[in-house]
Amino acid sequence: MKDTFKKLLGVIQDAALALFRRIKQYPKLVRIAVYAVGGFLVSILLFVVLVWAGLFGRIPTKEDLKTISHQVATEVYSADSVLLGRYYIQERSTVPESEIPEGLKNALIATEDARFYQHHGIDTKSLFRVLIKSILLQNESAGGGSTLTQQLAKNIYPRRSYALLSMPINKIREMIIARRIEKLYSKDEILVLYLNTIPFGDNVFGVKTAAERFFSVPVRQLSIDQAAVLVGMLKATHRYNPRLFPERAKQRRDVVLSQLAKYSFITKDELSGYTSRPLKLKYQRISHNEGLAPYFRAFIRAELLAWCKDHEKRDGTAYNLYTDGLKIYTTIDSRLQRFAEQSIRSQMVVLQEKFSKQLKKQTMDQIAIGKIVHLAAYKALKNSGKTDKEVMASLKRPSRKKVFGYAGVKERSISSYDSLIHHMKFLQAGLMALEPGTGNIRAWVGGIDHEFFQYDHVKETTKRQIGSTFKPIVYAAAMEQGISPCDYVSARKTSYTNMEDWTPENSGDDIYDQKYSMEGGLANSVNTVSVKVLEQAGITNTIRTAERMGITSELPKVPSLALGTASISMIEMVTAYAVFANRGKHVAPVYITGITDSRGKVLESFDDHPKPVAALSSETSDMMVHMLKRVVNEGTASSLRGRYNLSNDIAGKTGTTQSNADGWFIAITPKLVVGCWVGADDPRLHFQRTAEGQGAATALPIVGRFFQKLNSNDDFNDISKARFVSLTPALMRKLDCELSRSDRNFIDRIFNRKKGVKKTKFKEGKKKLFRRNR
Repeated sequence: MKDTFKKLLGVIQDAALALFRRIKQYPKLVRIAVYAVGGFLVSILLFVVLVWAGLFGRIPTKEDLKTISHQVATEVYSADSVLLGRYYIQERSTVPESEIPEGLKNALIATEDARFYQHHGIDTKSLFRVLIKSILLQNESAGGGSTLTQQLAKNIYPRRSYALLSMPINKIREMIIARRIEKLYSKDEILVLYLNTIPFGDNVFGVKTAAERFFSVPVRQLSIDQAAVLVGMLKATHRYNPRLFPERAKQRRDVVLSQLAKYSFITKDELSGYTSRPLKLKYQRISHNEGLAPYFRAFIRAELLAWCKDHEKRDGTAYNLYTDGLKIYTTIDSRLQRFAEQSIRSQMVVLQEKFSKQLKKQTMDQIAIGKIVHLAAYKALKNSGKTDKEVMASLKRPSRKKVFGYAGVKERSISSYDSLIHHMKFLQAGLMALEPGTGNIRAWVGGIDHEFFQYDHVKETTKRQIGSTFKPIVYAAAMEQGISPCDYVSARKTSYTNMEDWTPENSGDDIYDQKYSMEGGLANSVNTVSVKVLEQAGITNTIRTAERMGITSELPKVPSLALGTASISMIEMVTAYAVFANRGKHVAPVYITGITDSRGKVLESFDDHPKPVAALSSETSDMMVHMLKRVVNEGTASSLRGRYNLSNDIAGKTGTTQSNADGWFIAITPKLVVGCWVGADDPRLHFQRTAEGQGAATALPIVGRFFQKLNSNDDFNDISKARFVSLTPALMRKLDCELSRSDRNFIDRIFNRKKGVKKTKFKEGKKKLFRRNR
């Protein structure tokens, strides 16, 4: 660099001396004018040389420009290739040349750089205007001279401050970089680079993100007028933001369309047609808190950050989740995810209206006093030395804040204390859908709104009491210990002296004198029977069974375990119930299938599914499914058949904890297990009446709505029309507790097709056999 610089100075010096000798013969005034102009030009040339030489900062070399990189958001995709969301500092994504429509390219060229294909990075026809307006007059808004290549240089290498020399130095740097870019890349490649780096406002970078944000379409589907809106924003991203200033953006769009007509990219008739169209936005913000599956994306982020830390790029540095443009592929099905989110929202609006009417201000205030000490505002005020009285006075002083509501987020004048009270009163919900055979998680909803309530009610670290949803595990453990499903158990009350005379009770007073088979006890969710079945199975054996089924939470070794006093996460419970649908096999949940770099190169694939591990015998799981089908057909979940008109082959169990603090329902179908929980974040806030707060009234309707949506979509016929494996005759006999020995022999003859059995007798036998097993 130094040698080149010396040679260049030598050339300038020789040229100056030669010019000086020649002009000696001219009159004095002419010589003065020539000296002035020459000195000015030499000064400019010398200034350019100094910038080029790096005196005002290093200029990227061709090697640097060969590997142009910029911050690109990591994208998370569903199993059906739908963008769920991004991790980013700047919301930027890239798009290949093949997906950029000609209309967008033409609009950009016609508006920003009409001679783009004629120049080599610097438009000399506009250079003089730039020299006078931008450099000499320091008018940054003059514009008109920067080519697209120069603008690209500015986007990749942002301008720096050099005091009074900022404008000339930055302009010259951009020209030098532009010339180098033009020597390395084709014109079309430069257009793609430009469109992938340009800012569009709303913290959006790159045309791909802009198309998705403002029109909810991929770039390749942008119409001419939509492309004109985006190109029009480039003049001033805030001023012409179509979300904020639609009329102004429409006027600017029409200017871009006029430019297209001026340079014959569209006809006058087409111009008239496009300008007559209204500005139709379909604004879609996919941020950390918005878009599909925000709780799921927040859940996997920690795992992805750990992966990035342990994996290096070619240059030896670790991957950055927020800037390296990774693509994460997951097991989530965007359609099922949308069904889940819609079902939760529609049901929670109904529940919240009832719930809010039952809340007592005194209770809310008592709980709020305990919670307010955890607020960041409270801690900051205490750290500043204020007294408790001063802190509370400050926290009760109104200010402008955003508050959540199902009618929409609003900004209003409210104190920090009242804001806490306002958001405490909302019921929360969690839902997870899992494929039992593969372990693939297909839907994950951790709460009602990720921006305001980031506590995820699905993940393993979030545990709630599970109520009667634990009973099927107790009954399965009993059958694994060889206890017959037809061993009748008395429902009478029993006091447990080892638990301070704890006496489990049932919801009805007229059932204590009855005896129940396992199927009857489970279908009617009889608490006293469940505790006795637990005793027969053995608490230790039951806990071991639960662990084999995927329960990792600590389970108390007490009789009340049968009633679901343990606190277990949603993901554990759904995984455990999947064992029933998977004929006794436990499969660990799967949620990430692959990671690629920004160009699609596979960095890691997770195609190998976890191996199924036997947790129950197939006979036990098949009988449990049959018993849980009766819960849906006749028991506490029968509204799935009546109110929601579900014809699916479906089993399940409701659950309700003490004081209606938690409502549960887990549905089992052959190819999808869906669990749902509803309750307030603080269990002290709950429905006063069991009729409104039980799982059958809170969680079950969400699952019912979910399956209604699934059933109405033909794409999911393989799920909605799937059927469980039929019970063998031997298992049917085990479960038909009312058949006499002679009846059993008769059924044996029917299934063995013995000679002498008449057709009418055969039909009667089948009816008798299946009457209790429908």
